[in-house]
Amino acid sequence: MRYAIASVLALASSVSAHTLMYGVWVNGVDQGDGRNAYIRSPPNNSPVKDLASPDLVCNVNGGKAVPNFLSAAAGDTLTFEWYHNTRGDDIVDLSHLGPIITWVAEYTEGDGTGAIWSKIDEDGYDGSKWAVEKLVANGGKYDFTLPASLAAGKYLIRQEIIAHHESDATFNVNPARGAQFYPSCVQVEVTGSGSAVPDQNFDFNVGYTYADPGIHFNLYNGYTSYTIPGPEVWDAASAGSGDSSPSSPAASTPATPEPSVTEPTAVPTTAGSVETVAPTTLATVTRPAASTTGEAVRPTPTRVSPCKRRKRNMKKRTHAL
Repeated sequence: MRYAIASVLALASSVSAHTLMYGVWVNGVDQGDGRNAYIRSPPNNSPVKDLASPDLVCNVNGGKAVPNFLSAAAGDTLTFEWYHNTRGDDIVDLSHLGPIITWVAEYTEGDGTGAIWSKIDEDGYDGSKWAVEKLVANGGKYDFTLPASLAAGKYLIRQEIIAHHESDATFNVNPARGAQFYPSCVQVEVTGSGSAVPDQNFDFNVGYTYADPGIHFNLYNGYTSYTIPGPEVWDAASAGSGDSSPSSPAASTPATPEPSVTEPTAVPTTAGSVETVAPTTLATVTRPAASTTGEAVRPTPTRVSPCKRRKRNMKKRTHAL
């Protein structure tokens, strides 16, 4: 019975309960009507339900660049303001319960399709209230903070409301029902000294599926929690923070040059036999080192072979005779 009543109420209110973005506040300062000025506004407040449609990203007219850019600094608090038919009205019917999710991508004049998006904020169901309920209670205003480390440059900031009053069925199975998406893209020029560039590379037409529990969700069957679709919120503080400087090479000890060794040479003797002459190693000849005490180091005496010693002794005896 509860399901039937809720479904009837949802159908009755679905025609007149849609929503649009009006403008943006920066650190509490109203930046004025942004529709078709710095917001790529659709022609009406109808939802998008087809996950394969390019309109899922920045809505109808999402590929139509507008003339202005909202100016904000990294770390600023932005407030996106929504409305139903006129500014400050009922915003969106409370049958349209669901999350509010905010994304950023480097600026493109295109429709925003492709793997270019990173999630920077989300609010779903906290156990007692939905993000949409908080939005209505706050007069259509939703606050979030631009990542303080976001690099300066031009961006698209996309905020979406997902309404779950008909998401007990999926659009691909029953086109009369399905989750309702209300996306809006704002052109923003960010200033500051940050260096983080969005790198989650999320593609809505691929990353959002009808099997996702955050998209195929029964609002009337009892629930205690809700899984917000898409990746975790992008950690801009750690983006690009890896140490990109080359590591210092380890100190190396110069290699001691190996001696140039000449192979032993066979030399004939006068008796017809062959005598092997030991190779000479010129590269190992060094000068005597200086003594650490300041005294000269005496060269090592040359050893005389026994054969030569006998010959010298025979010569001495011959001269003595």
